[in-house]
Amino acid sequence: MRLLPATLSLMLLATACTAGAAPLPAPLQVDIPAGGLTLHAQLYKPEGDGPFATVIALHGCGGLGGQSEPVQSRYRDWAEQLLKTGHAVLLPDSYGSRELGPQCHAKERRVLARRERLADINASRQWLLQQPWAIHQRISLMGWANGASAVLWAVRPQSLVRGIAPDFRSAIAFYPDCRISSGLGWSTRVPTLLLIGAQDDISSPSACRQAVEGARGRSALAQIFVYPGAAHDFDRANLPLRAIAGADAALPERGHIGTDAEARKDAQRRVNDWLAR
Repeated sequence: MRLLPATLSLMLLATACTAGAAPLPAPLQVDIPAGGLTLHAQLYKPEGDGPFATVIALHGCGGLGGQSEPVQSRYRDWAEQLLKTGHAVLLPDSYGSRELGPQCHAKERRVLARRERLADINASRQWLLQQPWAIHQRISLMGWANGASAVLWAVRPQSLVRGIAPDFRSAIAFYPDCRISSGLGWSTRVPTLLLIGAQDDISSPSACRQAVEGARGRSALAQIFVYPGAAHDFDRANLPLRAIAGADAALPERGHIGTDAEARKDAQRRVNDWLAR
């Protein structure tokens, strides 16, 4: 029997799984005041008036949208998953709002996880606290790669913004770069879940494990799950494992990326359980 190429097999599987499914509604662009900046964001909301638990979702260094789409498929996929559980999803565009493209290859980044992206997170939370359709006690954070690093900064006790309450409900970080956080003695003030692959050669599984283990006893609940055999971007759908060539400015300069189907499925379950706490 002739075998189909791996890429085609993944495409056919994705088509079969989504056949008959209702299409994801188009996001609504919202503008959020953020100091001297207007922060553009894309909002996915369940049908009805709510109120809804909400997730602020932070894109990686490749940016939020593609050349012809406001939200890349990897983030639309997660938005769809979260909508199924009744969550609204707010995706602030940290780069596009500053008229910047992908920042993966930028030698001197003008948008830092610990500074500009942290400010974007706080502005997004403040905006959500003014929305009648959002459950103010159930605003959570979720991020990928550089966005996940911003999440780790946002939940540190030192990053609490006085006068903006209630605080985040919980946080989830997919394969953040934990090396700086670990060196600073990271801890969190809200329940925080880290998910990363053991074979991630772009981020650092060992540094993330060290950060979480170092926070025990002086922190809110922090958990890490390291997926054996999984690489960076393991939760992306239909992405065959490959080495990065370095030519694509929307990808890290080196390392490996690719779907791990078992890890992806398990991560979806863990995310749902964590947000339902």
